[in-house]
Amino acid sequence: MFRIESARIIAGVTRIVRDVGIAEEIAQDALVTALEQWPRSGVPDRPGAWLMATAKHRAIDLVRRKETYARKLAEVGRTLEDEPPPAEPAEPDDIDDDLLRLVFTACHPVLATEARIALTLRLIGGLTTQEIARAFLSSESTVAQRIVRAKRTLAKAAVPFEVPYGADREARLSSVLEVIYLVFNEGYSATSGDDLVRPALCEDALRLARVLAALMPEEGEVHGLAALLEFQASRIATRTGPDGEPVLLADQNRARWNRLLIARGARAMSRAGSGPYALQAAIAGCHAAAVRYEDTDWAAIATLYGRLVQLTPSPVVELNRAVAVSMAEGPAAALPLVDALAREPALSAYHLLPSVRGDLLERLGRPREARAEFERAASLTRNERERTLLLRRAARL
Repeated sequence: MFRIESARIIAGVTRIVRDVGIAEEIAQDALVTALEQWPRSGVPDRPGAWLMATAKHRAIDLVRRKETYARKLAEVGRTLEDEPPPAEPAEPDDIDDDLLRLVFTACHPVLATEARIALTLRLIGGLTTQEIARAFLSSESTVAQRIVRAKRTLAKAAVPFEVPYGADREARLSSVLEVIYLVFNEGYSATSGDDLVRPALCEDALRLARVLAALMPEEGEVHGLAALLEFQASRIATRTGPDGEPVLLADQNRARWNRLLIARGARAMSRAGSGPYALQAAIAGCHAAAVRYEDTDWAAIATLYGRLVQLTPSPVVELNRAVAVSMAEGPAAALPLVDALAREPALSAYHLLPSVRGDLLERLGRPREARAEFERAASLTRNERERTLLLRRAARL
């Protein structure tokens, strides 16, 4: 119950104490109180509301004990005179506005990307430090230090506990979406380690995307990200074989794709705008709509990638467009596009560039060159499963 409610409790308490670190400690205190009392008194009818009320009482007591309480109260009073306060929730545990504020606080650009990810998974995802460390193949002490430093940075920078508006909103929302997207991607295609896929991370990111979509129903890009993750998650079970080996898209059993997630993706897509995440979702939707690999509308996918390149120029997106072009028009049409990307410094250590080039060369009947590219790709990847697959493709040539 605490894991389900922890993000909402921390959010509600942060509104009182204005410090996410202190708010998390108070939420933990409420959990300890529940562990002491519930075995004797029984689980309350509304356990979430009980935990929230207990945490808020502790928070209020803490504020009252502060030596600076009177000054803080005066500051709050002046703030309330300048701008109207948000409407109080009708129910004790209905604090969606606070939860949204917590999301924006944990993903504040003042924090490094790694810190934003760790703090978001800790505060909003409800993961323990050990779980975050295991997911990202880091030591528990490293993750713990990262979270502690993130809290200190937020406190030192006096980051306001608020949902940004106006010109600041778009940039801040972009930071939030980026964190969720990066968490999902690390689960969908692990950058290192022995496993290609880490489904638990994908599930955490998907849950965060759904929460954000419910909190911000008017934001098209939020629904675009949700749609993208729903579509991508529908294929997770077929991306690896019985022994964990990678299964290429062309070889996946589409009958095992999760139709419920695809339907959810389609619903989210209907509310998406025309931003980068919405375009990526449209591409994923093209794959989801194809009953067989041969039915894939590669021309549409190439066009969508072209629009994505115009919106967010990126050599990685250009590489993906080249793959789509190779499927729509043939490998000969795509090879010059890939060769041009070889001069991009950002892709110099990107293993998928030689991997794609090797695939094109193999299809063009140039096995010796293709083998060299697969071997180079294998030397660049840090994921053992991908390395094995690439070396197997090289050996076959």
